[in-house]
Amino acid sequence: MRQRGFTLLEMIVATTIMGIAVVGLLESISAATHNAARLRDYDRVVQLSRLRMNELILDRQLPRDTVLNGPFDPALAGGLEAGWQARLSAFEMPAAPVPGQYALDRIELEVWWMSGAKRRTFTLDAFRTRILRPEDVVAAVAQ
Repeated sequence: MRQRGFTLLEMIVATTIMGIAVVGLLESISAATHNAARLRDYDRVVQLSRLRMNELILDRQLPRDTVLNGPFDPALAGGLEAGWQARLSAFEMPAAPVPGQYALDRIELEVWWMSGAKRRTFTLDAFRTRILRPEDVVAAVAQ
């Protein structure tokens, strides 16, 4: 009676194929983990930038044509080194401005964070209306 089973050559081939499959699977898992960490950092920075932009939009005392900057709290950023830079500027003024008319301001917010040794950035823009005051009209006419 003849015994059935695998030959040594079949076992070596099967083990080699299994080894290649396992290595490919481990590389895929490693890449997925790296991407998840990168996206987690990006998502944190996006949330922080939304909060910062909301604060800037609501701050009516924000000086025009002045660059403001600062770091994000590492506790809020999940230990990530990140910061911001913002600038408020007049975007659209009436042709003949008078007090009480509306004007449009632009807030530009640049956000940065460190991803390893690489600095990454993105920029957000927002617009808000304001009512012109007499000193705004004098400044606009002087320009």
